[in-house]
This record gives sequence, C-alpha cells and structure tokens, in this order.
Amino acid sequence: MDLLNTLVEKGLRREPPTREEALAVLATSDDELLEVVAAAGKVRRQWFGRRVKLNYLVNLKSGLCPEDCSYCSQRLGSKAEILKYTWLKPDEASKAAAAGVAGGAKRVCLVASGRGPTDRDVDRVSRTIEAIKEQNEDVEICACLGLLSDGQAERLRAAGADAYNHNLNTSEGTYGDITTTHTYADRVDTVRRAQTAGLSACSGLIAGMGESDADLVDVVFSLRELDPDSVPVNFLIPFEGTPLAKEWNLTPQHCLRILAMTRFVCPDVEVRLSGGREVHLRSMQPLALHLVNSIFLGDYLTSEGQEGRADLEMIADAGFEVEGADTTTLPEHRRGGCGPCGGDEPGRSAPDDAREQAADTGAPRTDLVTVRRRGAGTDLAPNA
Repeated sequence: MDLLNTLVEKGLRREPPTREEALAVLATSDDELLEVVAAAGKVRRQWFGRRVKLNYLVNLKSGLCPEDCSYCSQRLGSKAEILKYTWLKPDEASKAAAAGVAGGAKRVCLVASGRGPTDRDVDRVSRTIEAIKEQNEDVEICACLGLLSDGQAERLRAAGADAYNHNLNTSEGTYGDITTTHTYADRVDTVRRAQTAGLSACSGLIAGMGESDADLVDVVFSLRELDPDSVPVNFLIPFEGTPLAKEWNLTPQHCLRILAMTRFVCPDVEVRLSGGREVHLRSMQPLALHLVNSIFLGDYLTSEGQEGRADLEMIADAGFEVEGADTTTLPEHRRGGCGPCGGDEPGRSAPDDAREQAADTGAPRTDLVTVRRRGAGTDLAPNA
C-alpha cells in the first residue's frame, strides 16, 4: 500500500503523518491488518529494536474518588465491587513493588485515587519512593496521583521520582462527555508541571469509550504536541456499576489499528500497551508487541491481568526480549536525564459456558472483566 510505505518512511525520519493519513490507518480493512502491523513494526524496531519494557502498578489507595470520570471503577458513585482501602504504608508498598521488580519490571508506577494529592499525601508518597529505592535503587519510579499544585512535582522529583503519569484520555472536544469535575486543560497543566520539574512525562489515552476515529486521532496528535516520553494506550474495561459498562465497541483488529496509528504519530516514543489488553486483544496480544515497546506486567489498579509468567512467555514466544535495567528505553536523541516515560494465585476463570456463549455469539466478553482480589490491599500474593 502506498499509504503504508509513506508512513514507514515518515516514521523512520521521525516525521508525523497527516491527520488524514492517521485516519486512513484506522479505516483500513481486516484483510489489510497484517500489512498495517508489519509497516508500523518497522518503525517500532527502528527506534526500540525488539525490546519490551515491563512496568508494574502498585495501587497505593483504592476507590472512593470524588471525581466523576465515567470510565473509572473508583469514581464518585461507582457501584463496581472493587477493593477499597486507604493509603498503603511505605513498607507495604515497597513489598508490593519488590514483587514486580522480581518479575522483571523496570519501572514501578505508584497510583492513588483522588482529584490530586495534598501536601501531606506528597510527603507520604515521598517516603514510599524512598523505601522502594532503598531496596531497588535502579528501579524507575513513576507517580500518578492526580492533578498537581504548585511545588508538588518538584518535591516528588527531589524524593527520587523519575516520572509522572497523567493521561489526557480522550480528545479535548469530547472530554466534557466523560468527566465534569475537572477539565482537559487541568490535565494538560499537570503534565506541563511534571515536565517543568524535570520529571519524565507519561500521558496517554483510553480507547473504546464511544469516541469516533477522529477523536482518537485528535488525542494522539495532542499527545504528540505535549511530547511525553511515554504514551500508554488503554482499552476501556467496561466495569459493571459504571456509566460505561455497556460500551463494548472494540474488536481485536481495531485495537491493533489504534496501536499502529499511535506508533506512526509517535514513532520514537515509548508506546505502552496498558489496561484492557487481555479483555479486547485476547489471543491477538502477541501481535501488539510489534507495535508497542512497553507493557504492564501482571494486574492493574482494580482488575486482574494476565498472569505475570504468561506475559514473559508471550514476549519470548513472539521473538522479543525483556528490556534490562542497564538499557535506556528512549532513543539517544530523546534522552534527557531519566528514562521515559502480579503472584502465585491464578486468576479467576469464568464458567466455560460463559466463554462458549461469548465465542459463539460475538457478545461482549464480560467474562474477561475480573475484579482484582490479590496483591496491594489484600493478604494474597501479587501477580508478577
């Protein structure tokens, strides 16, 4: 395809596609899918080889958030039956992080529900960062605490944080449809604060919330303009008890097209396959490794992910390798100091008849949405 040849040439030059070209990627047919993956894979390998960076989530505080983000199981008014607990102690968080590092994670992402941290919260997270670094001094720490106020990014940086995550999630034009308690501009401001403080910015999107292809292109181009080092691509996990519980809009094929489009627009950035991959990509997850260079290991904030051992086997079987702690993630021209931006108990399986019914009818795979019941905030071993 002339389109794909053009996009590969542009990606190898770090030149973005036009919006029309990005939309054309999303409009390709299923028959053309492997060609799209192969083309975007050339760009991925140019800048990241066959390395896959592993990241590990630690949910420091779960549930009871005052914000009304429609996609979130922790939102104000959520009826989702998730784990709810207050702040983990530094030693508890450090123990959880150690499991991820032992499983191969290079970065630990510390996340807390809420609109944004108080200064006391920043002190608490700073102690947690110090506790984790004391045990694993080479591990990257990314904080995700919500909207930041004056001086907080600098304090996190001084405590040893390497990065800060705050996603744009969707296009500016549709942002008010999913959240009313804060604005798109608030999110952009927090990413800018993190960058100004010298933290590596991590900011991405959620696909599958009922947005159009044009919205997806808009948010990815906005992310390119914001210039984070890491772009996580999430696929909506439609939790029962949230406003978007019925939004089953994605196919594995379209998920791959979204990842390919993101790679073409952000050719030399860490593109991370994030929440929802098991639910929406399912058996096609290995193909996504040709497009992304980073994934989360094990479980997510409130849902269970693929077993950590299975993640490692998938990477090896697909011909990729786990990125080591002694390797810098970003290409040399993007480096600026810091890098860019689990357990033994098996995940709960859905009844066989539920899986068979979904496979037979093409119905939403609600059987794949499993609330996290292990790891942080529980007495059970984490998934790593």
